[in-house]
Amino acid sequence: MTMSKPPVLDQPIQGGSLLAALDSLLADDLAAVERILWNELESDQPCVKDILQHATRFRGKRLRPILVLLSARACGEVNETHRLLAAVVEMIHIATLVHDDVLDEASTRRHVATVNARWNNETSVLFGDYLFTHAFHLASELPTSHACRIIGRATNKVCEGELTQIHERGNLDLNEETYFKIINGKTAELTAVSAYLGAHYADQPVEVVNAVEAYGRKLGLAFQIADDLLDIVGVEKKTGKTLGSDLKKQKLTLPIIRLLATATPADAASIRDLLSHPEDETAGQLREYLHKSDALEYTSQTAHKLVEEACEHLNVLPASQARHWLCEIARFSVERSF
Repeated sequence: MTMSKPPVLDQPIQGGSLLAALDSLLADDLAAVERILWNELESDQPCVKDILQHATRFRGKRLRPILVLLSARACGEVNETHRLLAAVVEMIHIATLVHDDVLDEASTRRHVATVNARWNNETSVLFGDYLFTHAFHLASELPTSHACRIIGRATNKVCEGELTQIHERGNLDLNEETYFKIINGKTAELTAVSAYLGAHYADQPVEVVNAVEAYGRKLGLAFQIADDLLDIVGVEKKTGKTLGSDLKKQKLTLPIIRLLATATPADAASIRDLLSHPEDETAGQLREYLHKSDALEYTSQTAHKLVEEACEHLNVLPASQARHWLCEIARFSVERSF
């Protein structure tokens, strides 16, 4: 396959241009990942084929497999192990999305119906489990069990993060420390392990692998903070998914935690009342308080600071096109508005 020439690197790339550049840079490897993924998931059952086909419509930007491949390239070369593991992390990510939509009672993702909306919760739970089991079956094909252990541990932490978030629903005294523990598990763990796999299976020394993993973790934290901000102030037509689920489920995120911490006693009492009785209008009512506080700016600055720290971790690697794109991905993750 002949790849088109990637864009020049002297300007930050955003949105579709960034994704097009990455698709161009990693075209052959991403195509190989797709073949591995669908060969593993192939089924003779028509109902399973139908769900799989539907799930392809809300897979998103393939961030986790791209992190595996791009980290590998920044550390050396992409090999067949990287391609296989990129397919594994993508399966795990899709599984978490399917389960998340059940937890959030979400009806749309990427402008299409979620699995639970089109079918039912039972189908969603079983389909997510189906993806998890296939992911570990595929990872078991490697000569050693190291990847299975690392990915298994990461998946455990993802579940711990989600369980903690459910446990803390309705806790209007949730602090930033606990919030960061939650998002470190539910989101950052999988981006961290994706970057780790790229560096580790490129035979890099432990200090380099650790730095690349730290990049992935900071990226994941920033990405989730930006997502939480969009859940409150985003527009569903742009994001393509159900918004406001955090408020409806009484899950406190950084903008609200900051708002409560800095509000006057009178405003804090009104905000707590709104949060305690969430309705469709709650997000709109909260925006009045958010816009007269520093909560939105504080949340955005926190995400941007994490992005810069993520890029600093990559300084252990030689300058390259791949390292450049890793930083661009991190910056794009907090500047998206869809």
